[in-house]
Amino acid sequence: MQWNDEAEEAMSRVPFFVRKRVRKRVEEEAESRGANEVAMAHVHACRQRFMTNQEAEVKGYQVESCFGSTGCPNRIETGLDLAAALEQELAGRNLKEFLKARVNGPLKLHHEFRITLADCPNGCSRPQITDLGLIAARRPRLTENPCSGCGSCLAACQEGAITLAPDADYPTIDFAQCLACGHCLNACPTGTLDTGATGYRILIGGKLGRHPQLGRELPGIHGPAATLAIARQCVDHFLTHTQRGERFGEIINRTGLDVLAPIPGLDRV
Repeated sequence: MQWNDEAEEAMSRVPFFVRKRVRKRVEEEAESRGANEVAMAHVHACRQRFMTNQEAEVKGYQVESCFGSTGCPNRIETGLDLAAALEQELAGRNLKEFLKARVNGPLKLHHEFRITLADCPNGCSRPQITDLGLIAARRPRLTENPCSGCGSCLAACQEGAITLAPDADYPTIDFAQCLACGHCLNACPTGTLDTGATGYRILIGGKLGRHPQLGRELPGIHGPAATLAIARQCVDHFLTHTQRGERFGEIINRTGLDVLAPIPGLDRV
């Protein structure tokens, strides 16, 4: 549906973490009135309804993702539609009813357990400031294929994690600097660099608000199965330890991350 300039400008000021939901509700408002273009009157009507009955908008959880699946060239393919798997997992937890029993007063959007998925380290969906942030990762590895010394991998790496000495047969990768974006793999013409570990970096307990904090990263790159298992662990921990629907980061500040120890038999590299 088309939006006029004034309505589009108003939407640009909506916080990013509810913008997709608000846009959908405003378009539904316009459609219910038989309009073929969204105007400020629809924005105002939706805002008034949202402010007076926010609990109706709360479903207990949110799974958000970037636009990587629509054709972003930076997207890292992990072999699993993780967003759909997480949505299915959380939909079966009845989180809204659980939160109603724990929260003293009407539910707000900030009471929801929020998972954010980014398909590359650019993190357009801002996984660093959510309860559980997942960043797709594709780490390079050296093969036995001879290096031509072309320097394409050096030019592709924005972190300066790759060096190539003049007399070296192969490049050197500083994995402490590497963000596992996979750009060097795409640039290498000889196959000297190939795909190594592929999965997700996992950030726990990020949040905004009065006491903001970035999510703390679990060590390693976690395969899709391990990532889904850790997400289940996090939701279980939230359900066990939340006192009043507080952010997961506040819970982790109390309990620590030791409760999320690696799961035996699952892939973490």
